[in-house]
Amino acid sequence: MSERLDRRKRYTRKVLKESLISLLKDKPISSVTVKEICELADINRSTFYTHYNDQFDLLEKIEEEIADDLVQYLNSYSLSIEEESIEMTQKLLEYITNNQYMFEILLNENADPMFEKRMMNIAKRFIMFNWMNEHNVEQSDSRYLSTFVVSGAINVIKDWLDNDLDKSPKEMAKLISQFTNEGLSFLNR
Repeated sequence: MSERLDRRKRYTRKVLKESLISLLKDKPISSVTVKEICELADINRSTFYTHYNDQFDLLEKIEEEIADDLVQYLNSYSLSIEEESIEMTQKLLEYITNNQYMFEILLNENADPMFEKRMMNIAKRFIMFNWMNEHNVEQSDSRYLSTFVVSGAINVIKDWLDNDLDKSPKEMAKLISQFTNEGLSFLNR
């Protein structure tokens, strides 16, 4: 019986999340109402409030899930070898590919601007802890270098999403790695 309830609970949360994401395509989170989410999901408002406080809480839970997934991906790889760095980036890009619609919405102007900042902070902490220590980057410079690298990578990923994933995750991982490791010097080859 509890498995059935868990399955129903998972289904309810899934359709509520999908409904919010769908609404964020056309309007900012501040204009989305719980009533709209429930109508789209075909879920009773009291059921919504059993799971979430409001539309902002629902969005935060979606973002937390993605952040947790990304942290798991990042922690399963080491950036000490370039091939592993490319492989880790490729895995992240495959995750984004598999969740393309959600990322397109969460990184657009209608969603929470803190989502992008949260993703940047996760990546920056990971880079500062792993890669910077390996390459003996001074602590005072590591914050700026990680901001530069992560901001560039996120904007490249946003552009890739805008271009309907016109390159494979593997091609994009190599490009991002090349941009990060070689900067503009790769143009002089």
